[in-house]
Amino acid sequence: MPEDIRPSAAQIPQTGEPTWYPPVEDDAEALRNQDPQNKGVRWVFFGTDGLRAGWSLLLFLLVFVGFALLDKPVLRATGMLRYAPHRGEAARWMQPPLFSHGLPFVFAMIAAWIVSKIEKRRMAQYGLGSIRGRGKQFSAGLVWGLLLFSLLILALWASHLLVFDARLLFGADILRWGLAWAFAFLCVGFSEEYLTRGFLQFTLARGFAGIAGTLGMGNRSRKVLGFWLSALLFSFLFGLGHVGNPGESPLGVWAAGLIGLVFAFSLWRTGSLWWAIGWHAAWDWAESFLYGVADSGNMIQHALVATHPMGKTILSGGLTGPEGSVYVLLTIAVTAAIIAVTLPSQKGSPSDPAYSPNVDALTR
Repeated sequence: MPEDIRPSAAQIPQTGEPTWYPPVEDDAEALRNQDPQNKGVRWVFFGTDGLRAGWSLLLFLLVFVGFALLDKPVLRATGMLRYAPHRGEAARWMQPPLFSHGLPFVFAMIAAWIVSKIEKRRMAQYGLGSIRGRGKQFSAGLVWGLLLFSLLILALWASHLLVFDARLLFGADILRWGLAWAFAFLCVGFSEEYLTRGFLQFTLARGFAGIAGTLGMGNRSRKVLGFWLSALLFSFLFGLGHVGNPGESPLGVWAAGLIGLVFAFSLWRTGSLWWAIGWHAAWDWAESFLYGVADSGNMIQHALVATHPMGKTILSGGLTGPEGSVYVLLTIAVTAAIIAVTLPSQKGSPSDPAYSPNVDALTR
């Protein structure tokens, strides 16, 4: 394993985005300071922070939903939904994750880019800028996700709660399917992280902060409140999104919500989603392909090995998979501790108490 991505307690270099945090004057704050005699149409849409958070959210959702409604007709018209036999089995099995996660991520990025031009912000402020300077964070997330899930599997196996039945892939098929599923789960990581902790998290946080400002809260306090209220909401929605999975359990839903909060903690410390995306993708890949267990009740085809749970469901996870085991709660706690140790508060991140950007620096 290369030395620069070996798991350790060494701190990851500080490379925070310099302007992640909402400006000192949030949208709702402008309502209190605006001269009533000068109110006009522009005042309805713009505050001292530019486009108000509510309008930003509405515009984003309109563009995103518009693309989502058009995706299948366009794909069907271009023939991309038809997979001829010569394209191979891999293409057929990759179709669902690519369409269900890859395309929504692309649509979300396009919607965020359009709003960013109106808001005059850099895309990096929404948590996902260039990987340049973030490679170590992403790599560390990959390694920690793979390592922690492997330790969880080891604990279940050692406790006789998980049985390995047989090896399913051999030779070149291991590489072929391993890479195919790695790409699919990268799409899952990018899509789920950006849709729950990217543009929407940033914009709703500044909206909550602005409302708190009108109630008389101090600048720092209202921004902390805005971030964590938004994080709580989207973590709840992230967990709720797992309810419909076949085989999902209440503990699995709670675990999904809790890991969402932990991912928000990495965003809080760095102002970036790269670490969380790496962890998320590696965890899902190890879960579904490498160890062949259920991922929140979902099983994939062409996993490396076949397994089955044993014993009490609360311990083994049952049909939910390891995420339905009480053991996963310890894994989530360890993940939070790793973030606290290896991801120090970075300049320009939401956790930076000294950072106080001005409006001109964000809107120029």
